[in-house]
Amino acid sequence: MDIKVSEKALQWFKDEVEVKEGNTVKFQAKYGGYSPIHEGFSLAFALNEPIEEPLVTTEIDNITFFIEDTDAWYFKGYQLHVEFDDDLQEVKYEYEEEK
Repeated sequence: MDIKVSEKALQWFKDEVEVKEGNTVKFQAKYGGYSPIHEGFSLAFALNEPIEEPLVTTEIDNITFFIEDTDAWYFKGYQLHVEFDDDLQEVKYEYEEEK
């Protein structure tokens, strides 16, 4: 399991969500919405949540992106890629199957 955050997505978090050095961004499953990997669930993020039992962490520009072990079921068999959608001007999530 890995989290990859593109440069454009990182800049979106800094500009639109005002994430700055020392902050955390937690990715988590939520009930409702759409996901290509789990029907009836989608992906959300929360800012500055404590890191308790991380499944995976990625640090970029001293900002920690992470997923807790409690959401391991959602990501099982996938890598998370956080990209920027130029048309919608927001982040989008892509899931790459692990090999």
